Amino acid sequence: MKYSLKNDQLEVGFTSLGGALTSIKNEAGTEYLWQGDPEYWSGQAPVLFPICGSLRNNRAVTKGGKEIQMPRHGIVRKEVFKLESEKEDSISFSISENDEMMGKYPYPFTLTLEYRLEEHSIHVTYGIKNTGTEDMPFFIGGHPAFRCPLLPSENYEDYQVVFDGKEERTAPTPDLETGLVDMGHRKEVAFDGTVLPLAHSLFYQDGIIFDQLKSKKVTLCHKENGHGVELEMGSFPYLVIWSAANDGPFLALEPWTGLSTCSDENDVLEEKRNAAIVKPGEETRLSYKITIL
Repeated sequence: MKYSLKNDQLEVGFTSLGGALTSIKNEAGTEYLWQGDPEYWSGQAPVLFPICGSLRNNRAVTKGGKEIQMPRHGIVRKEVFKLESEKEDSISFSISENDEMMGKYPYPFTLTLEYRLEEHSIHVTYGIKNTGTEDMPFFIGGHPAFRCPLLPSENYEDYQVVFDGKEERTAPTPDLETGLVDMGHRKEVAFDGTVLPLAHSLFYQDGIIFDQLKSKKVTLCHKENGHGVELEMGSFPYLVIWSAANDGPFLALEPWTGLSTCSDENDVLEEKRNAAIVKPGEETRLSYKITIL
């Protein structure tokens, strides 16, 4: 099912498939969200749960010895969510485990996705509730991709990513064959730590992982006129910037709580970097905000 929210500044679309964003248009009708052209990447803004990225050989174990098997980015992005509420300025979706999910991730849960429209901004909130009787380890992440360039007269190289903090100029190396992260080899990122000029070649070896993130806000914008999008990352500790290796005309800004299994990690889910634990009956909430400039 398709849904939408609208105010004087934005019209935003959603789908129950994955509970995800499908469109962000300004008052002039300019589309900001990537529209999923399969020539480059058929996705748009999937929600990653209960892992971000990949597990080694698509598997892990829990401290209690339970087996976990799941593909890259987890188990909910291709599932149909239930509409929980629909108001003038907000909408929310939820999903709970089924037998197939329990075979991959053996924890009962309810995941709620809430979207609230405020002027030029979209507030995105994830609620992760443990409905079982054991401590539940999890990771969660957003993967919104934005059209770049926005206008036909512009080029990809007209845009830049601006951080509000001073970032490390190296990043761990993604392993293209396994989808994992080589922490022992960091690659140089061609920027000054604050302003990253865009070039398709940045993504020929997958995304750029900011694993020592200092910024709370990052902006994708045109170098001259400043139009674009701003992402406020809240308490998300990692940011991945990604585009398709075949010169995809988009850029994904991805706030994550975790990373693919790293070269210096074992396969115990709770022992991965930044593993979050939610207690039985409790809920953890994380938010980020997209603002159209």
